[in-house]
Amino acid sequence: MSPGIDALLEQARAGLHRLTPQQTVEAVRGGALLVDTRTELQRREQGDLPGAIVIDRTVLEWRLDPASAWRIPEATGYDREIVLVCRQGYSSSLAAASLQTLGLRRATDMIGGVDAWLAAGLPTTDRPADIRP
Repeated sequence: MSPGIDALLEQARAGLHRLTPQQTVEAVRGGALLVDTRTELQRREQGDLPGAIVIDRTVLEWRLDPASAWRIPEATGYDREIVLVCRQGYSSSLAAASLQTLGLRRATDMIGGVDAWLAAGLPTTDRPADIRP
């Protein structure tokens, strides 16, 4: 019998040091890579985050694994701090746990997702999104 998604999410989050929206801002100021995994529709509805790189969830591991031939230039090492965001902070937790399994030990996510970012009064940007296919 399957343990269910709630147990899987709890297990994923047990290995993460999750950040609040304000802690995420501070982490990015300190050099963390902010990665937005929301869909185009979600980004259009909620806005884009300043400094975020947009990577589709379906290719996330390939773009962020420093050993991958398909990595982005910012994937400089397994000790790079990476903060993932999604709409509400659920799929980003699962994705961060997947990145940790790859060896990206400082991968984490933002509590509450972009919903929490907006509720905290943090800004979005009018600049074009930095989309990495």
